[in-house]
Amino acid sequence: MSSVAQPNRQSARPLPDQPELERLVQFALDAARRHGADAAETTLSVDQGLAASVRRGEVETIEHRRDRAMAVAVYFGRRKGAASTADFSERAIEDAVKAACDIARYTSEDPCQGLADPAHLATAVPDLDLYHPWDLSVDEAIDRAQACEQAAFDTDPAIDNSDGAEVNSHGGVRVYGNTNGFLHGYPASSHSLSCAVLGRRGDDMQRDFWYSVSRLPEGLASAESVGRQAAARTVARLGSRRLGTTTAPVLFTPQMARSLLAHFVGAISGGNLYRKASFLLDSLGEGVFAERVNLREQPHLPQALGSAPFDGEGVATRERALVEAGVLRGYVLSSYSARQLGMETTGNAGGVHNLALEPGDLDYDALVGGLDRGLIVTHLMGQGVNLVTGDYSRGAAGFWVENGEIAYPVEEITVAGNLRDMFRSFAAVGSDTDIQGNIRTGSILVDRMTIAGE
Repeated sequence: MSSVAQPNRQSARPLPDQPELERLVQFALDAARRHGADAAETTLSVDQGLAASVRRGEVETIEHRRDRAMAVAVYFGRRKGAASTADFSERAIEDAVKAACDIARYTSEDPCQGLADPAHLATAVPDLDLYHPWDLSVDEAIDRAQACEQAAFDTDPAIDNSDGAEVNSHGGVRVYGNTNGFLHGYPASSHSLSCAVLGRRGDDMQRDFWYSVSRLPEGLASAESVGRQAAARTVARLGSRRLGTTTAPVLFTPQMARSLLAHFVGAISGGNLYRKASFLLDSLGEGVFAERVNLREQPHLPQALGSAPFDGEGVATRERALVEAGVLRGYVLSSYSARQLGMETTGNAGGVHNLALEPGDLDYDALVGGLDRGLIVTHLMGQGVNLVTGDYSRGAAGFWVENGEIAYPVEEITVAGNLRDMFRSFAAVGSDTDIQGNIRTGSILVDRMTIAGE
């Protein structure tokens, strides 16, 4: 067993008082002014956590984490300099500010640089109930990980090895301030449990996993249920076959469907748009999805994993429609990318917040039952996505469906198409919405894709 420093509980080291962290941010902003900067912004974060992993019942790793960082950006006109420090002493902060100022004096002018427009800054910070610490000891974390892995072994005799089970608990606080008068912060937590196991039947061996993640410790699935699900998924893949090349409907499970929406977010993100590196360039107001598709950003959902009261620049987040009846209604912009495009920030410095695809009426089983023939994708491999052209080609594994029933597992295949065509071919969205992430979606059925195999 790895050595563990005492004390043994995560909660024995509470997060620093937020007012003290805000004082340090204000000190950095004042220092920037003293060194001649016209404007400045500072982000400070303190994070701590406990992780314990086991494999075949034995403890593999125990890790106590405690990280902190301060990032300072200063502006001399439209010239920017940045520096960071993990030392929160006033002298170290002063040195970091001075370094940022020295850098800014030598950088080129960029007319799009600068703080967010004060009119867009959050004037109130709603409490989104994001911080739920876990009073978890090392022994308790080990016990839970061992119970998870053992449940997987007990599920089926075909499970004969393990890549391990892990319990992870994290809490932190982030404070952001700038010289336009914004200074706010909030704490947040995240906890997870995962298990990956291997199954064997004859010469065939497969690996799969399952997980649970929540901001609340009590929001996690039980260790036993996570282990059983990891085992069931692994056993289901035994006997996988390859397919001949064909075209057919493809059903992406929620965990895989999430990646399709992530590609969409990349294509409408400011950095790719102003660099003209997106197949959705100049598509605002156009139909880019099937008419049944409605996609909203919901940043203020209590306890949700993607919730945030403001973005990385202090801009107020707000609920909005990105896609309505298939029509693209909004981009994903920071202040900088918005200026590059001659637009206004959308409060997305740092990304989207709880992007939610409106579910349909059919659950996963009903979607499968509606397929005469088709592919269920449960795993994706590789990086074959070109956001400039929309071309999509990724290695995949899953299950072949015939007459509304799973016929057999498949592997070593490739699913291919073009994202523009795929988005317009969303034939159905399942009601099986997975909320364990920043992108919340059910299964997605794409009407037709090329499936390459043998």
